[in-house]
Amino acid sequence: MIIMDNKKENNNFEEKVENPENNETAENNNFAAEAENAEVEVELNEEELNGIQMELSREELIEEVKEKNEMIEEMDAEIDDLLSRLQRLQADFVNYRKRSQREKAEMTTQGKVELCASLLPVIDNFERALKAEDRVDDFYQGVEMIYKQLLKTLKDQGIEEILAEGEEFNPEYHEAIMRVESEEFEEGIVVEVVQKGFSLNDRVIRPAMVKVAG
Repeated sequence: MIIMDNKKENNNFEEKVENPENNETAENNNFAAEAENAEVEVELNEEELNGIQMELSREELIEEVKEKNEMIEEMDAEIDDLLSRLQRLQADFVNYRKRSQREKAEMTTQGKVELCASLLPVIDNFERALKAEDRVDDFYQGVEMIYKQLLKTLKDQGIEEILAEGEEFNPEYHEAIMRVESEEFEEGIVVEVVQKGFSLNDRVIRPAMVKVAG
């Protein structure tokens, strides 16, 4: 048996020796197959790596978009707050300007009222002087000119004489000192002005003192 096994080995060895080209071709084929399998494995590994990288990139992109949205929301909230504060400041400024204008107008009106009130006794004295003078000479005309100029100056400032004689009695503008019988005027009509009244923009500085038909 041993002799036979030795013969088989010798025969196999002889076949390999006799066909070296066939043996080399088989080895090359085996090497090519192994190399091809290795390339396939490398390609599969690269695809897996690319898939992992794409997944990571997608997650990073989603996270970045989320952060950007949060930043945008914060900026929108800050802008809304700034706009609200600006609107309040504008409203406060408009109210302040209107209030300042009203106060300025009121101060101007009050100044005119006080000035007119201080000049009313002077006007009354002019009227008494003109009524007491019988002669119409240069002195009389000079006093009358000053009196009319004073009334015109007051009128230019919006201060006007209150109409009374021949008008219906109005307690807002007239102060009745007595009632008189009159055939010329109906009852409740102002017959005579005893002392002139003045007003500024419908604001009574001094009511007219009058006699009323009754």
